[in-house]
Amino acid sequence: MGAPHNIKRYGEVWPEFRIRYGLEILDKLKDKVIISGGWAWHFMSEKGHTEHKHAHDHKDIDVFVKKENAAEVVIILQQEGFLKVWTRYDHLQSEENFRRYEKTIELENGKSNRITIDFFERNDLETVEIDGFTIVKPSVLLTFYRNIHSSDKCWAVMAAKDLLEKGIDPVGHPKLSEIPKVN
Repeated sequence: MGAPHNIKRYGEVWPEFRIRYGLEILDKLKDKVIISGGWAWHFMSEKGHTEHKHAHDHKDIDVFVKKENAAEVVIILQQEGFLKVWTRYDHLQSEENFRRYEKTIELENGKSNRITIDFFERNDLETVEIDGFTIVKPSVLLTFYRNIHSSDKCWAVMAAKDLLEKGIDPVGHPKLSEIPKVN
């Protein structure tokens, strides 16, 4: 589970390049993957929302891939310059067959940054379609914050949980990217 947020940092936004590069690779993978984690909340949020760091986790890109599409996704990632990265989880038995791929990008300011894709194989997910992308269904996505995803303090996660408890579909709801009121 994620650590409590430092509310003094509310309002910080993700760098534009992180969103741009994430969207570029997801567009190339869109017919083969199911988007999860912070990027799922990104697509479920209102169009044109501000990319607040505490609303959606964009440190990495979490995707599920049906087993029959796994090889093709790996080929696309390799063609795009992503390399397999070994993690401490690779040797563990898992139904999801976890893999991590990373690519280092050179930024305009001469610095570099890493784009990380966490790749899970799974064939049994309930999904929703948003703008041509397949996304893990919100109620299912919330269950992953016990074992797959860690940023359960993100505004979108907390807002979606509250909305679903009230019987409201969170997809497209402004609360997914809204700065929460603090006392």
